[in-house]
Amino acid sequence: MLKIENLHVEIDDNEILKGLDLEVGKGEIHAIMGPNGSGKSTLSNVLMGHPRYEVTDGTVTFMDQDVFELEADERAKLGMFLAFQYPSEVPGVSVANFLRTAVNSVREEELSIMEMFKLLQEKMRIMQMDPKFAERYLNEGFSGGEKKRNEILQMLMLEPKLAIMDETDSGLDIDALQVVAKGVNELRGPEFSAIIITHYQRILRYIEPDHIHVMLDGRIVTSGAKELADELEDKGYDWVRQEFGSAAQS
Repeated sequence: MLKIENLHVEIDDNEILKGLDLEVGKGEIHAIMGPNGSGKSTLSNVLMGHPRYEVTDGTVTFMDQDVFELEADERAKLGMFLAFQYPSEVPGVSVANFLRTAVNSVREEELSIMEMFKLLQEKMRIMQMDPKFAERYLNEGFSGGEKKRNEILQMLMLEPKLAIMDETDSGLDIDALQVVAKGVNELRGPEFSAIIITHYQRILRYIEPDHIHVMLDGRIVTSGAKELADELEDKGYDWVRQEFGSAAQS
């Protein structure tokens, strides 16, 4: 579904990604872990077309299409979705209106108002959200947990082929974390893949990954099964720096 080869990216003449390689197959959940500054969030922004980042080398293909030839909205229509670490507030635009616009923009045929209402109610029940939530302005005055639930609600409404989750678990309590994980697991299947970017093991207790990758200094330096997260929990990222620091610099 997604293939990244030798990806080099810089911002303000500072190279962040330094030859990153990654393949994600259909139906696979991949977790990317690593210390602060390793390039995880840069990867998510580049995949969705953030204009501040300059790709200096490498290729990214999604569904056999060159991602860098597509604008951000075209990537979304193709089936890519990014759950932000820090979702923006949009005063004056209700959650319901935002979702109606977003959903209809990626569908070939627009949903009727009644179809949209039924779909939204169904997905909000999954996310254990009060129906009145849909009337509020997008992320305005939301708690951290509410913003993250709203990101997953968007994902459930859009039903992407590939979800990129940039530290969606950051700042969540256990209850909110379980609800967020439930939303992701609701989509899990042979046609849905996800990249979960995280510092911590805890979200991986609720969303079981097929593969775990560890980033250091702009590259993936080691990969493994879910047990790799337990090893990181025990040894910390200093172990990664000691074991793979020289490889990341080479």
